[in-house]
Amino acid sequence: SSAALVIVDEGARVSDELMAAVRPTLATTRGKLIAMSTPWGRRGWFWKEWEHGGDMWRRFTLRADDCARISKEFLAEERRSLGEFLYTQEYECAFLDAESSIFSSALIEGALSDEVRPLW
Repeated sequence: SSAALVIVDEGARVSDELMAAVRPTLATTRGKLIAMSTPWGRRGWFWKEWEHGGDMWRRFTLRADDCARISKEFLAEERRSLGEFLYTQEYECAFLDAESSIFSSALIEGALSDEVRPLW
């Protein structure tokens, strides 16, 4: 309790339940929460905060091909080894739907409307 700074590494892989337990430790200190991660799908607290967290977060993106210390040869081998889906998430910072999804998030979200009144 009474944390002044909480740093979460690989935040996309930290469960919603653990984050719900950690966040209150900042309540009395007005401490900072720093979360860093590559994406791990369009799910979980990290994705929700990234997409819908508003102005309370400062967001930074650094793709692997923007880093001069990572060679193009290494990235090409990783793309070949991991496949396009995992490579895109890990090295291009893309929040992707699970490969097993029948319908994409964009398709589902496009089917929803706040303008339709419930029948009851």
